[in-house]
Amino acid sequence: MKICAIICEFNPFHNGHRHLIDCVKQKGAFDGVLCIMSGHFTQRGDRAILDKFTRSRHAVLGGADCVIELPSPFAVAPAPVFAEGAVKIASSIPDVCALAFGCERPLDFKGIARISADENGPFMEELLKGLSAGESYAKSYAAALERMCGERIAESNNILALEYAKAILKYRPDMEIAPVKRVGAGYNDSRLGGTYASASGIRAHLGEEKIKDFVPDFVAQDLKVDSAAGERWEAIVKYALIRSSAETLSGVYGGGEGLGNKLKSLQGEPLGEIISQGTTKRYPAARIRRALTANALNFSAEETNKLLGNAGYIKPLAVKADRADDMLKALASSPLPMVITGDDAKKLEGLNAALYARSRFANEVWGAAEGREVYDCTIVRC
Repeated sequence: MKICAIICEFNPFHNGHRHLIDCVKQKGAFDGVLCIMSGHFTQRGDRAILDKFTRSRHAVLGGADCVIELPSPFAVAPAPVFAEGAVKIASSIPDVCALAFGCERPLDFKGIARISADENGPFMEELLKGLSAGESYAKSYAAALERMCGERIAESNNILALEYAKAILKYRPDMEIAPVKRVGAGYNDSRLGGTYASASGIRAHLGEEKIKDFVPDFVAQDLKVDSAAGERWEAIVKYALIRSSAETLSGVYGGGEGLGNKLKSLQGEPLGEIISQGTTKRYPAARIRRALTANALNFSAEETNKLLGNAGYIKPLAVKADRADDMLKALASSPLPMVITGDDAKKLEGLNAALYARSRFANEVWGAAEGREVYDCTIVRC
């Protein structure tokens, strides 16, 4: 069987995501679409607006054959770790032969990845120029690539696509890359218009009738505004910030280069003000949100790196009912342990057990913000 993987967050699932899945299926080259989706927290450092089982059900109703979870320590991390964590899981499944993703402009991502992978050559010299000038890592990285390759890589999806390509070269160089040109609004565009809106735009307009034009009906009926959950999450983040030392904060991804001290100096402010006042050319808002969330979830960079290199598991969240046998059989062929039931979780050992425990803790924190218990060991069939 030939399976195409899609790495995603679906926060929430919208018309653009359905377009991506449709494009993959229309190629006619694959027997199945497997989504590797962040759990209850995302790469931007946001709390997911719907639980992971609801979002995975939406993905299957939207055309995916199966959805598995990206463990939370990898999901709440900078793009290189997010991408490598997901690609590592995908590459462990023999039937996964391709990775599809949306991008601003299809490029020779593998070719560019080979250039950027040289950490001791001319590329690194170009990267250090931007960092020395006080630019953020992301901007310095994109500018170095543009100077080295003659291609503009600054768009969010293309930067992430490049990280996917680098991880593919590391784990499965033969894996096909299947880029799909993004349609509609940009990644960070909060405006609503046309047929396609970004997930951030939809989140910005939750509670408004017009968002129904940008998501399938089965998603619209589940979207809601819960200000109490937002307030509880802010309290959790603020408590963790007050509890933590600047040294502890510097140990999470993105917390170094003085950001830990900056965040501690702002700990008495509301969360929105901490992010706003902390944002600078060197410290983008996404980096601050991600550092605050990682701190609240007790995800240190050191431990996450250790888990990235030495742990992994397959955690199915949802599967299309009439494809369940084929897809679960494909997942079971991975050397990584599969976790569906509580008994499966209890059988995990060593770092695999530690990785699962970290993700489970993230589930519980998300549930505390939501004011409800979150079950983990189940699979949705739809």
